[in-house]
Amino acid sequence: MSNIVQFENVGLRYGASAETLSDVTFSLAAGAFYFLTGPSGAGKSSLLRLIYLAQRPSRGVIRMFGEDIVTLPRDRMPGFRRRIGVVFQDFRLVPHLSAYDNIALPLRVNGVPEADIDTPVCEMLEWVGLSGRASARPATLSGGEQQRVAIARAVIGRPEILVADEPTGNVDPEMAERLLYLFDALNKLGTTIVVATHDVQLLQRVAGAEIIRLDRGRVSDPTGTLRHPPRRR
Repeated sequence: MSNIVQFENVGLRYGASAETLSDVTFSLAAGAFYFLTGPSGAGKSSLLRLIYLAQRPSRGVIRMFGEDIVTLPRDRMPGFRRRIGVVFQDFRLVPHLSAYDNIALPLRVNGVPEADIDTPVCEMLEWVGLSGRASARPATLSGGEQQRVAIARAVIGRPEILVADEPTGNVDPEMAERLLYLFDALNKLGTTIVVATHDVQLLQRVAGAEIIRLDRGRVSDPTGTLRHPPRRR
């Protein structure tokens, strides 16, 4: 498999503080599934921010989709970000929009004609089991339902990479299992998945998934590389 993301000796520092991430080197294979894990404060959220291009590193090289994103001109960043779906830990749904309109938002922002929006949005609602909640606003949805809307919104544009920050942290075990099933199904369609979690019970629930371990801002694999998982059939 080819690599879709490559980090080489990446460091991240906020202001004048000590580095949050230090000498991080690894690669993500296109179409693979990864769990990002480590203790609280290890730097998981900071690493995800670099992957979904919300932050530039303080040093080192990051290549995505074959290009160096550290030196990428700012006017090209939006195009790269559209290739990445993000599921935030706090959902970040727009409170005054219905579940339907939250899911449709990325398509509308990207200028998709209204005539071409209804079918994919309805398909996403069915995919996450919320066809009957299309008109509901976030405040009337349960935590698990909000999470599923957030996932549908993140994947409706068919991203090449999906990044999820603690997606099962606010749901019960049954819902966590369902969310993992949705991620695995999307992965089987070819999307590279990166799920940050502190729940060690999740790590064995996706066959063939690779684990990236962070400890004090460093990838704990002493070689600084990751073995790519086999393709699942």
